[in-house]
Amino acid sequence: MSLNSESIFSEHFRETRRQLRSLWLKIWGGGFAIALIGFCLAWFFIKPAPPREIHMAVGSPDGAYFQFANAYADELAKQGIVLHLHTSNGSLDDYELLQKDDKIDLAIVQGGTAAANKLSDPNIESLASLYLEPVWVFYRSVEPYPDLRSFKGKTIATGRFGSGTAALSALLLKENGITSSSTNFLPIGGLESVRQLKDGSIDAAFFVTSPSAPAVQSLARIPGLRLLDFERHEAYSRRHPFLSAVKLEEGVVDLERNYPKSNVHLIAPAANLVANKRLHDSLVPVLLRAADTVHQNEPSLFQHPQLPSAQYIEFPLNESARLYFESGPPLLQKYLPFWVASFFDRGAILLLPALTLLFPLFKIAPPLYRWRIRSRIYRWYKLLREMETDLRGEDDIEKLRVHWNTLQIMETELDDLQDVPLAYMQEFYSLRLHIEFVERRVIRRLRLNNDSGENSDSENPTDTQSGQETDPNATILSKTEETIAIDSTVPFDAAQATVTDIQSEQSNSSPNNSDASPKNQ
Repeated sequence: MSLNSESIFSEHFRETRRQLRSLWLKIWGGGFAIALIGFCLAWFFIKPAPPREIHMAVGSPDGAYFQFANAYADELAKQGIVLHLHTSNGSLDDYELLQKDDKIDLAIVQGGTAAANKLSDPNIESLASLYLEPVWVFYRSVEPYPDLRSFKGKTIATGRFGSGTAALSALLLKENGITSSSTNFLPIGGLESVRQLKDGSIDAAFFVTSPSAPAVQSLARIPGLRLLDFERHEAYSRRHPFLSAVKLEEGVVDLERNYPKSNVHLIAPAANLVANKRLHDSLVPVLLRAADTVHQNEPSLFQHPQLPSAQYIEFPLNESARLYFESGPPLLQKYLPFWVASFFDRGAILLLPALTLLFPLFKIAPPLYRWRIRSRIYRWYKLLREMETDLRGEDDIEKLRVHWNTLQIMETELDDLQDVPLAYMQEFYSLRLHIEFVERRVIRRLRLNNDSGENSDSENPTDTQSGQETDPNATILSKTEETIAIDSTVPFDAAQATVTDIQSEQSNSSPNNSDASPKNQ
């Protein structure tokens, strides 16, 4: 391979690379710029990943909220979420923690507490009403009391300060005309109220809790205690929408002791799950699924079949909670672990810039692939065109030899080209035919010059070196005849081709041969 041929091919490869780089910049430069802008804009709309820890205010440690919250923690732990519980005196304290403590994300509170105390906070949202928890009023008396008005002048445990029990009991007693001026109110609750009722230190006590709470089960076994029957239960539920009228059937709490001994009417607010707006939206569905699982397995006597729901909420419903109650858990969370589903859910907003990038890719890829394959074939046509141009000019033996060497290099490289797809074999073999066509023209011109050289040698017999030195043209012609005979699918007669080519060249070079014939004769 000559130095000149190598430089030609090196330059051709460099030109191909420059064209490819230019094409990539034109096609992908704008696409990448648009995609980059899209990703930057989308970044401002993507919420951060949900935290792995949640903090919940749950009231007193001996209350039902604390028990249910522990059950929630067990369910959330299965999803890799840690639920931290923070105890307090009750629902009012829970609201205060939710408003003032940045660490608290959500709380279980007693329904009606916000309305009774005129609580309003735009940063608090309702997630669900969990279950109904009745108002239990246990008292000591020989005769049953018809209603709350009978407790005037008694000593009553109304619940701890800051608890939902204290807020609701104060509301109910006030509506029945019982105030602290005529009755002794003690701010105690829970197990302390049970103890003082048992030893006779107080006359009555209010509890707002589920039937499965330890306080209710303990009080049901104390002899001499009665449970108040709210005969005007319908009136309470009409006056306060957060209260529901429920009935406790005979013996349903304890069949062995037949407690209660007759049907008892009670009123019941709903326990509500509320959250601060800081709570990550992705955590809402997993929290509600945990609540569903816990309360569906809870043998509550007053578990409404539609709870947990949004039926008894007091604050605006969280948007993610609304979607959960309308359509169930998100599709991805049904089948994937929470953290995997959350990752894909957060990444959905990136689809727009991704599609902006992928659309031109899918559109441009097929033409780009065709250009890449064809460029490997068509890059040789520039050389063939240059050879054709040279063949139309004056004969230059050295240039013809360079062209012949170049053609040999092209054929060698085409022989080594193994990865041309079948769909482009037509262009591949067309190139080989065109190379062979130009090669024959080069051979023809070399033969013409070789014949002229032989005639000149015959006129100068004194040149003794001509017979002994090897003629490069003869070597080229010999090798080329063999190559064409092997490569061509049509038999090649070198002698016949030589005569035909010479006649054609003479005919083309002598347009007035017909006029000259008579003179020669």
